[in-house]
Amino acid sequence: MTIVTSSFVLLVTVAIANLIAEWIPWLAKTYLALFAGIVVGLIPSLNHLVADFENDVFMLLILAPLLFFEGQRTTMVKVGRGIPSILGTAFALAVGSAVVATLGLHGFFALGLPVALIMIAISTPTDATAFESVVTGRKFSGRLGNQLKMESLFNDATGLILLQAGLLWLQTGHLSFGQNVGRLVISAVGGAVVGGVLAFGFMLLRQSIARSAANVVSSQTLIYLLTPVVIYLLAEKLAVSGIIAVVVAGLVHNGEANGSRFAVPRQMFFGIELMNFISELLNGAVFVILGISLERIVRDQYRQMFQSLNWLWLGLTAYGLLLLCRVVYAYFFVTQRTWRSSWLFALGGVHGTVTLAMTFSIMGAVSTTQFQQILLVETVVIIVSMLLPTFLFKWLLPRDGDALSKPAILAQIRHQMTAVGVARVRELDLDAAVKHVVIYDLQDQNNSNPLRSFLRRWRGLASRHKDVNVLQSRDQRWAMMQAFASERAFLAEQARQHVVDVALLHDIYTEVLMSEALVVDPYSRMV
Repeated sequence: MTIVTSSFVLLVTVAIANLIAEWIPWLAKTYLALFAGIVVGLIPSLNHLVADFENDVFMLLILAPLLFFEGQRTTMVKVGRGIPSILGTAFALAVGSAVVATLGLHGFFALGLPVALIMIAISTPTDATAFESVVTGRKFSGRLGNQLKMESLFNDATGLILLQAGLLWLQTGHLSFGQNVGRLVISAVGGAVVGGVLAFGFMLLRQSIARSAANVVSSQTLIYLLTPVVIYLLAEKLAVSGIIAVVVAGLVHNGEANGSRFAVPRQMFFGIELMNFISELLNGAVFVILGISLERIVRDQYRQMFQSLNWLWLGLTAYGLLLLCRVVYAYFFVTQRTWRSSWLFALGGVHGTVTLAMTFSIMGAVSTTQFQQILLVETVVIIVSMLLPTFLFKWLLPRDGDALSKPAILAQIRHQMTAVGVARVRELDLDAAVKHVVIYDLQDQNNSNPLRSFLRRWRGLASRHKDVNVLQSRDQRWAMMQAFASERAFLAEQARQHVVDVALLHDIYTEVLMSEALVVDPYSRMV
């Protein structure tokens, strides 16, 4: 019952946060989800409905599918070309900065080296979704953004291996550098091999079913959704990186999708929409969970927080040292020795819920006092890594005017397009009742029908009004197809003349095609 109620509260909170985000376009959805989580944590009647953070559940049911979908959005060609960059940022940079920051914490605060390494290892993974939240409304270099995304896909495994090394060092008093490097290589390469092999097997299974008479979309979809969960579990069982395994599996599925998208179009279209829907839902849930967790941390650690501010200086120093390491690395290996771009890359390394998950994973492996200190330090790292770039990017990055004006441009194009479709219907030699129904439906494309009109329409349909027969008629479908053809021609002409960005036109063009599919597809009719 706890899982059910927790899921219900999280999903409702995500839905509310996403709705509010549409009214505040200048603020990223992730921040609103974070604030919503904090609010849930502050309300006792809601807070007790959400279960305590479970690291294993989070990694398996939220992070694994998210990374799988992120991998699926990335082409293998892009990853192949970026292998040197990935090895540099996700492994060399992560290990090098961990060494420097660990020694720094040890030197500045006389902190034990094993505990310092544990703190830095947990702070190693970066979060692509958190990065997108801090650049909302700003123009960020596409090349740097792509490198940050690739880094975040693969550096989780490095952080986990470093964390294991730190815990082993704390427990035994010995650190075997060669052994830990070997474990990192085995974990990463093993995860890539396991993920690739299992994904290839799933791909062959799904494709053999899809190309047979026994194909069932619902069964295919279940296999697809279970793929990251199964691969993550098997990879972890084999003592290799489950995170890298699901990322590589996503890359394999990207190739599958591009190579078979027209074999079963309904299944492909549904799979893409499902992936986008679940990704948005999980991304929101991640930050709601982060908000609830941060509120609980502050509430539970309130007394310790004000007994000593050592945790604050540790967190600020840890983040500062990692930031400086990123700047230096970017200056020499990423940005061709330009300080401004180096700072942008460094600030783009935002930390999020993976850091929190790794923090809770060490509960029981360290003493209670050490865990409380590490928990507060990582809380500082997460908050500062999100707030600092959010403010600095307002001065370092130009405003993305295209993103802010997109809703107005889309509304204008839809209005013009709908007028073309309505004009075409008025030209047709049809019954007046048919024209009335078709024009009403077309006007829904630009939200020009008020709620009162909808209620009148609904009341007529609910009472089996004669318009129901008109709605079902061949003339109505033919008129709608004529209108959609005119609208598509209008959009194509707009694209040919380069009136607005082609991507915006493609967005609306897709909606017209989907609307037409609802009219002609016998499986989509609800009358």
